[in-house]
Amino acid sequence: MALLDGLRVLDLTMWRPGPYTTQLLAQLGADVIKVEPPGGEPMRAFRRHFDLLNQRKRAVVLDLKDPAGRARCLELAAGAEVFVEGFRPGVAGRLGVGHEALLGVNPSLVYCSLSGYGASGPLSAVPGHDVNYRAYAGGLPPGAVSPDAGDLPVADMAAATMAAFAITAACLKARATGAGERIDLGMADVVAHWVGTVPETRETVREHFHGPVPGYGVYATRDGRQISLGVVSEQHLWAASCRALGLGEHADVPFTERLGRLRELDAEVAAAVGRLTRDEAVALLEAAGAPVAPLLTRSEMMAHEHFRSRGVIADGTVGVPVRTTAHPSLPPGPVPGLDEHRGEGWRAG
Repeated sequence: MALLDGLRVLDLTMWRPGPYTTQLLAQLGADVIKVEPPGGEPMRAFRRHFDLLNQRKRAVVLDLKDPAGRARCLELAAGAEVFVEGFRPGVAGRLGVGHEALLGVNPSLVYCSLSGYGASGPLSAVPGHDVNYRAYAGGLPPGAVSPDAGDLPVADMAAATMAAFAITAACLKARATGAGERIDLGMADVVAHWVGTVPETRETVREHFHGPVPGYGVYATRDGRQISLGVVSEQHLWAASCRALGLGEHADVPFTERLGRLRELDAEVAAAVGRLTRDEAVALLEAAGAPVAPLLTRSEMMAHEHFRSRGVIADGTVGVPVRTTAHPSLPPGPVPGLDEHRGEGWRAG
């Protein structure tokens, strides 16, 4: 018998963070049904990645834009204990599978939403990828970026692991009380929480790095600071970035061609960013809908309105990286003195 035998998980996630979350649960015995759109999850085109993140699951295709597909999804959710979605904030609700609708048919359901910056806060609608979440969270401190810093998708994997932990905790409460939960987890929140628990260190200046595709990496700005861009395969994000940076002639270059022209195109992106200050670059790219983030220091992250509004930073110290609705996490509390509670037992309740 595995630890999570009998746990029923309905998984509507794609790409990396959500599938890794549900694979962690599946590897501990959960019964995971993966719901894919017609044609399948886009990650299936990258089988080396897809296969590593979708083991021990079952898969069904449902068109949530079709009433019959949506009805079947609600039927499956009625018998599930966990529902996980990774849409941008607001999309699940528009598709008819938001947390209010699903908790309506299954009040004990643990509903987990995974997104880049969470479902609320100043950055909630900003597009991004792993490198952007780390940048805003102070996990890519300015001037301390190594050329291989983009190899491990830290924000994706950290958030997935935290989500699996939060889901398991919520399931314990749901099984004991019958009360479900809505978990709102932002990938940047998790990295910010990690960064917040480590004292600020001195940084050393190194060159910027480029990632596996043009427009993904860290770029120096005219004022000696840095931004991150998170373009991967999405054509609309590449086009938005090009137009914002005055590189409109490259906006329609398709993904496969971009891969073959990595250094050439990335050099043009770097040069264009280098003509702007950090704040100018962020403003232009963000207004165009590009996945951009400034590289913040730990102190800048601790002061940022987004992380304060989400409770990741509270009263000048770290709060909690996971937001729950029915059973809020406890605020920061006192640190025990040495042997302060000698002779005490467990708390009642």
